[in-house]
Order: sequence, then C-alpha cells, then structure tokens
Amino acid sequence: MAINFQRIIPAKQILRHVLSSLESTNVPKGHVPIYVGETQKKRFVIPISYLKHPSFQNLLSQAEEEFRFHHSLGGLTIPCREEAFINLTYSLNCL
Repeated sequence: MAINFQRIIPAKQILRHVLSSLESTNVPKGHVPIYVGETQKKRFVIPISYLKHPSFQNLLSQAEEEFRFHHSLGGLTIPCREEAFINLTYSLNCL
C-alpha cells in the first residue's frame, strides 16, 4: 500500500492551522472543530483520527481547493452537504 505524501502534508498544515486557533474554543482533547455546508456552515467536533481516513481525505482536498488554508470561521471548513458529512462520520464511527 503506497502512502500519498501530497495529501498528508496539506492535511498536517491544515491541522496545524486549526489547532493553533483552538486556544480560545472549547474542544475536547483529541478532537477538531469542522464547519460543514455549502452555503450556511454548521459546526461539528470530530475525533482527529477521522482526518486519516481516505474518504475524509477527499473532503480535505475539496476544502483545500476552495479555501486553501484561510478558514475564517476558526476551524476547518468543508464545502459539502451537511447530510453527506453526517453519513460519512456515522460510517467512520461504526468502524
């Protein structure tokens, strides 16, 4: 199994940026805030371990394309339907 370093490095940069903004928010240890939505954004708090999953990596790629590393809401922003994000996190929680 090959490791895609191009995706790991941006994910680490995103995570560093998000974690640096967490000092003033109430997020449990080992979790990260995610803002999800195509127009209105809803805040979710997910385990950091989800960020490694290939399905989540696809969402991170979309976020990088649309927002680069400028997430004005203070957390990672993912441009997808809330429904799709909930389905993904539910399936990751069942693993």
